Amino acid sequence: MLTFVSGLVDAASFLGLGRVFVANMTGNVVFLGFALSGVAQLSALASAVALAGFLAGAFAGGVWRRGSEPGDLFAPLIAFQALLLALALATQAADWGRHAVLVPLACGMGLQNAVVHRLGVPDLTTTVMTRTLTGLAVDRPGPASLRRGMSVTMLAAGALAGGLLHAQAGVEAVLVTALALLLGVIVAAFPRREGAAGGRASPPRRE
Repeated sequence: MLTFVSGLVDAASFLGLGRVFVANMTGNVVFLGFALSGVAQLSALASAVALAGFLAGAFAGGVWRRGSEPGDLFAPLIAFQALLLALALATQAADWGRHAVLVPLACGMGLQNAVVHRLGVPDLTTTVMTRTLTGLAVDRPGPASLRRGMSVTMLAAGALAGGLLHAQAGVEAVLVTALALLLGVIVAAFPRREGAAGGRASPPRRE
């Protein structure tokens, strides 16, 4: 679901905020180079703002409660990502300019990537698919192939949904959808974490 959200927000930023990514930093670095070379319709400032926001979010997600179990941090950090997305939606609605929208969006995606990195699930990424596609092509089919295939599929599906929503209703509709999905992820994550904690605290009694 987080991978689907990545596709949504990149559709919103690329199509609605001027050819800049907030999740795919590989593309953003390339765009920055293109913009500095003088290519029309690309903004070096927008790419730099997105890169800085992403790095800030990733740094915060990496240092926060560093000694804690990554699984215990998943729901709280995704909740903070949802707050950043809500802030981006508010700034877009208030028409404060694209940079004001890009910063919280990019920070949120940096935070998401930090969460996934700390979880350390093999072959599972939520934004960049170059290494994932390479693994699909090079390695023998196996359990990792399913995770890789799902990652690619969900990112493409999110981008498709974001493109369709943007064409029909604009950036706000894409961001609202992404926010709703993040809230669903949070609701699904908290009971599981609490249930696991409850199981450790109150083992079943022997009859």
